[in-house]
Amino acid sequence: MDSIDIQLLEILQNDGRITVSELSKALSLSRPSVTERLTRLMEKGIISKISAIVPPPKVGRELLLFIQVSQVKVPYSEFESFIVDHPDIIECHRITGVVDYLLKVAVNDMEHLRKVSDELLKYGNINSSIVLKSPITGKNILPSVDNKFE
Repeated sequence: MDSIDIQLLEILQNDGRITVSELSKALSLSRPSVTERLTRLMEKGIISKISAIVPPPKVGRELLLFIQVSQVKVPYSEFESFIVDHPDIIECHRITGVVDYLLKVAVNDMEHLRKVSDELLKYGNINSSIVLKSPITGKNILPSVDNKFE
């Protein structure tokens, strides 16, 4: 990965709808060269997908929260099968420490939160924290200065 690939990643993360023509102008490269770089980054898994970002409140999800799940009562695979299909759980991380999972959840209101909490209680202990403010969201991910990809 060279400096042009890094620029390409930064531009795409800021605007996933940018065209190859616009990218070629921004990077001072030919369109075939940009297409080749994009293809290579996708094949290597550096770009896993390009998607739309939908702010939860714009679709009625007024409350964003994190739920810690600990002392899971079922096999992890069973719990993970449940949460993968759950429409209100937008992220899930299996983590170290006394907590087994950290879930990011978007719900409509407090009643909706209660229902989700009741569902999760069947699987283990939960601790919920409602997000008051998110000073950093969707931050661009680029290689660190010390990290060089070949």
